[in-house]
Amino acid sequence: MSDVRPHGSLLPRLLLGALLAGAPPVEAHAQSNSASNSARDTTRIAPVVTGRSMVSTKLGIVATSQPLASAAGAQILAAGGNAIDAAIAANAVLAITEPMMNGIGGDLFAIVYEARTGKVHALNASGWAASGVTAELVASKSQNGRMPQRGVWSITVPGAIAGWDALRTRFGTMTFAELLEPAIWHAETGFAVGEVTARLWAGAERQANPEFRRVYTTGGKAPAPGAWLRNPDYAKSLRRIAAEGKKGFYEGETARAILSTIAAEGGTMTAADLTEFAPEWTSTITTEYRGWTVHELPPNSQGLAALMMLDIMSHFPIAEYGFLSTKAMHVEIEAKKLAYADLLRYIGDPKFSQLPVAQLMSREHAAARAKLVDPAKANCSVPPAALGGIEQGESETVYLSTIDKDGNIVSLIQSNYSAFGSGIVAPGTGFVLHNRGGLFTLEPGRPNTIAPRKRPLHTIIPAFMTRGDVRIGFGIMGGWNQSQAHAQFVSNIADFGMNIQEALEASRFSKRTFDGCDVDIEDGVSPPVIQALRAMGHDVRLSNGRFTDTYGYGQAVMSNGAGVHFGASEPRHDGMAALEPPPLTRRPR
Repeated sequence: MSDVRPHGSLLPRLLLGALLAGAPPVEAHAQSNSASNSARDTTRIAPVVTGRSMVSTKLGIVATSQPLASAAGAQILAAGGNAIDAAIAANAVLAITEPMMNGIGGDLFAIVYEARTGKVHALNASGWAASGVTAELVASKSQNGRMPQRGVWSITVPGAIAGWDALRTRFGTMTFAELLEPAIWHAETGFAVGEVTARLWAGAERQANPEFRRVYTTGGKAPAPGAWLRNPDYAKSLRRIAAEGKKGFYEGETARAILSTIAAEGGTMTAADLTEFAPEWTSTITTEYRGWTVHELPPNSQGLAALMMLDIMSHFPIAEYGFLSTKAMHVEIEAKKLAYADLLRYIGDPKFSQLPVAQLMSREHAAARAKLVDPAKANCSVPPAALGGIEQGESETVYLSTIDKDGNIVSLIQSNYSAFGSGIVAPGTGFVLHNRGGLFTLEPGRPNTIAPRKRPLHTIIPAFMTRGDVRIGFGIMGGWNQSQAHAQFVSNIADFGMNIQEALEASRFSKRTFDGCDVDIEDGVSPPVIQALRAMGHDVRLSNGRFTDTYGYGQAVMSNGAGVHFGASEPRHDGMAALEPPPLTRRPR
């Protein structure tokens, strides 16, 4: 029996899901300059069937990739904290329970929706390169003449703690001592390693730094699922922050350990590089897609690529093509190539060069790029636009989203970049230093060429979208997968009326390279669609099983505008969306 469903049965079901979730109904859009609508694509599959339901409440929700982190955030909400407080507490626990992905030795970006004012705030807490570091110096230390992806030359100043401090100071209601208490408890008492986390932890066995192996392995072996681990050194680092705020990280014992370790490896980072670093409050960049306003962080992040993808996709009737249809997937894959080609050519740290953000986000630019999509053939070599080298790398990242009873939302992402970052742990600190500098290029004269106190082009991006009174904080981690995953999530909601759980669980594609026609496609896409894409020239690589880490892991929270809040955490990871418990008037017996 065929799994192919007629298009007429698809949209009503999805519209019903959107209405039940409190979202406004979604219409199919067709633009006059789109491909012909006369021939319907019959090679599509049924709507996504989720493995989990959304959670819902009028109180708060914390969605993370680790149950202990979600529970810690919910605990903070129950104690009177808000969404910002909960996000910091959850992030601190994630750093102990998922250390390959994130930690206080990494960077942070966040979007904060302030319900009282209706304003959207963006925080860039990405650290800069060390003083004294130049492309020429790093090239002389590199074995292949390219930007090192591990070791001391890949380390930039960690921005996460400065980010926590900025969030807490501006919007938080609790002290660091209160917010870090759950993470300190887990670090000192111990925690059980999750199933997916244990698989990702296996990379620890390949790290050479002796302090790293002492902290993150047992006898040189990574922990198995359920293994009980403690990290008292991490607890000590957190206690310094709890007592002294950000000075407890960027100055004093922790800072001295970081600087002495980097110096012993030949690096050039100075005490002033740590103490003088400050995160940046900025504005989001936005685009409109099918009536939704989508927010991303501006450069130096890759969020621009998600918006450019959506702008290109808006020129095609994706909803009429059908969910996971040949035409829809072809357009989205080609839009990814076009957007990323521009991103890699023109984007870096805006403090060091004038970036053509307005040109890249213009309607004229999107229309011109959309015309380059051949409806019958994949493009295997996409040059950047003519507006008058970067390592592809990987990314190990955590994304979390929180909402409180008042409707404040935090969309936060935090990362080491690669699994266990640089592979270097400063003695006594209990956390790995990230390798975000690996995203610089050594090619002279580029916006992303490494330079002293310059921030690299960043892969990690939180996101936020609104339509009417509906507010959604969402994100999907995974290196260069992120912008393309964001665009697919938005399309799932805007084009197909999915709720946030369906939009996260839906099968995705991921093209992690920047040239060629290779593309990874997750299980769940029908064989006729795969065959048709290959006939168009796409070099399709099928995943081995459903829910692999190739396609990233995401979370989402939503307010439906009527006081009901929803949370979602996809089953590709160990996570959960935890509900704030109701207040108890007396102790249960």
